[in-house]
Amino acid sequence: MAYDAFKVVHLFGVILFLGNIIVTAVWNVMADRTGDSRIIAYAQQRLTLTDWIFTAGGAVLLLVGAYGMAAVAGLNLHGPTWLIWGQALFVVSGLIWIIILIPTQIAQARQARAFASGAPIPESYWRHNRRWVVWGVIATLVPLANLYFMVFKP
Repeated sequence: MAYDAFKVVHLFGVILFLGNIIVTAVWNVMADRTGDSRIIAYAQQRLTLTDWIFTAGGAVLLLVGAYGMAAVAGLNLHGPTWLIWGQALFVVSGLIWIIILIPTQIAQARQARAFASGAPIPESYWRHNRRWVVWGVIATLVPLANLYFMVFKP
């Protein structure tokens, strides 16, 4: 029963983690396309908040469930290739998020507070935004590749 409980925690974490990553990208693109500084500022504020709650929260649940299942099942974390790839891809995704995406998003959130009242959006915001989009796509593809390894276990 413990294994199944950890599996539920893991799957819920995966849903929160991947779901928020994808929804965040969609909402960010939709807000940016309006060109309205107030909408973009509001979206930026909410995206930052939901990233902390759902992406980070999902990552924690994902890890608790994954390592809990491995412990209960007696899996060697350095054994099966799919498990090594899964851990490596999770670390890569986390590093991209910590080193690039969080600082970029914090810079965007600070700038967005300045133009939330309808002031013009500075070019530096759009520069940060392009960086966030490019690295965000990469940081989304990495967990999707991880999903492949976890489901098909090649």
